[in-house]
Amino acid sequence: MLQCRIGLALWGKAIRKLAIENQVPVRKIGLWALPLGPGPTIVGPIENTYWNPVLFHDQKNSAILSTIRRSSCRSTGKQQIMAAGATTALTSIFTSSLVSSLLSASSYRGNFVAPINLVRTLASTTLFNNTSSYQTFNNRSRSFSCKSAAATDINSTSSTAISNNGYPIYSRLLPCPSHNGPPRVEHLVVSEGGSALEYICQTLNLPPLFVADLIHFGAVFYALVCPDPPPNATPEQIKVYKEVTDPSVLRKRASIKGKTIREAQKTFRITRTDEFVEAGTYLRVHVHPKRFPRCYEIDWRSRIIAVTDSYVVLDKPAGTSVGGTTDNIEESCVTFASRALGLDTPLRTTHQIDNCTEGCVLLARTKEYCSVFHKKIREKKVKKLYLALAAAPVSPGVITHYMRPINIAPRLISEDFIKGWYLCQLEVLECKKVQWPNTLTEKKYSIDDCGWPSKDFAYECKIDLLTGRTHQIRAQLAACGAPLVGDSMYMPAAIAEMHNPGLNPFREDKNGYATENDKALHVEEWIACHGKEPSIAIGLQACQISWDEGEHLFEARSPWWS
Repeated sequence: MLQCRIGLALWGKAIRKLAIENQVPVRKIGLWALPLGPGPTIVGPIENTYWNPVLFHDQKNSAILSTIRRSSCRSTGKQQIMAAGATTALTSIFTSSLVSSLLSASSYRGNFVAPINLVRTLASTTLFNNTSSYQTFNNRSRSFSCKSAAATDINSTSSTAISNNGYPIYSRLLPCPSHNGPPRVEHLVVSEGGSALEYICQTLNLPPLFVADLIHFGAVFYALVCPDPPPNATPEQIKVYKEVTDPSVLRKRASIKGKTIREAQKTFRITRTDEFVEAGTYLRVHVHPKRFPRCYEIDWRSRIIAVTDSYVVLDKPAGTSVGGTTDNIEESCVTFASRALGLDTPLRTTHQIDNCTEGCVLLARTKEYCSVFHKKIREKKVKKLYLALAAAPVSPGVITHYMRPINIAPRLISEDFIKGWYLCQLEVLECKKVQWPNTLTEKKYSIDDCGWPSKDFAYECKIDLLTGRTHQIRAQLAACGAPLVGDSMYMPAAIAEMHNPGLNPFREDKNGYATENDKALHVEEWIACHGKEPSIAIGLQACQISWDEGEHLFEARSPWWS
């Protein structure tokens, strides 16, 4: 019996999105690892990245982790820091013959111990009983239960207890931990058909209730055909991929008849614990979904600005996600606002603002009005005003930059026009001097001053956002030397530029570089000067939203710093 397990990291669109949500500024990382029994680990190359990976596995060779470090530039120079939330567990592909032969000797109600030379992502221990309790959640109960799951008296995964494979001892997803841990994403090729919950529990050695919670949170994805491997895959790994996607194999599968390969490779969320997963299909499990503890601290009913038959206007709290993330659609404004209003049908997102931004958000009550409002946005009939608390004064007027067309934080902007870069424009309507938030307020909203030299006064700017790019106000004001209070991503770069003028390679007065390689190195250095995403709030509020020439106009309450 072939006793090997091939680790697979498929860095496709969904994983890039996860990196963005966790603020891991990865451009294009691909890494495959092939552990062969107790022997050495064969690791594929990493290309086009400014990360320095350090690979290690525990004494039992049961887990392979990729710990990523990056350089961070501060005013005192460069130093190496650990990127929080950047540790990513590499994952697993099983051959059908391997797992079916192993599992044939034991049922899910019994105990199963893997051979010592079978490398597993998690060390094998006693499996779990009471399969009848697995089918805990379904799609209807996920979104519309009016009782907050936060009240459930269950153990938290925030415990410091660590198992012998380096992972925490899993119990339940609630109560919500106060801090996010490193992401862990598992990619699996299903070796034997069965329920999704049962297969994930058995393969990853996770408790059934924990896996049920993951499905409830929307953290499990499924595709009928395994996605294409990255270009740096080894011959052995490509061989395994070809075995499960060979045309002669796929032709025998009734579930994909009439579908193209691309259609069959499209992933979708699993919403039922008893959903059947077919042998040869693909599962992606986000074992450590990004968490939003602020959701359980908010009086959501008090944040509702307006309710109509077509839409709800919400004063979104800072530190929350509008519609959820790739791996967590439970802890979101949509879910909690729907519960607060006792709605039978969930609200729908129509536009986004950053997690660390507060203020007006419109949520549609029907699919039809969602389309109507999207059309208004496309036709530029929707106007948004923002209040920005800047660390330095900003002159009134229109500010123009160009943003790099790469959907990864930090967003880079240039004062000069660059072909292919997006136009970014905002108008500062007014700027007034105000008191810097006091210590208690900073603590309440986890405001990081990032070492800003002067904290006596801040500057409240009213801004008309003329183009709606992600992080636009944050990046543009930081480029003007006036980063937002608490913006731990862009303020460190602004401070670095203050202490080392010319560090920003995209300034208007920047001289040319001798070679493209020199420019690329300077860009990497500039990216490294940026920090992490804020944990709760920054000095930014979507204070007003209106459409149809002001016929509909709504305003948020006073910002958190007032």
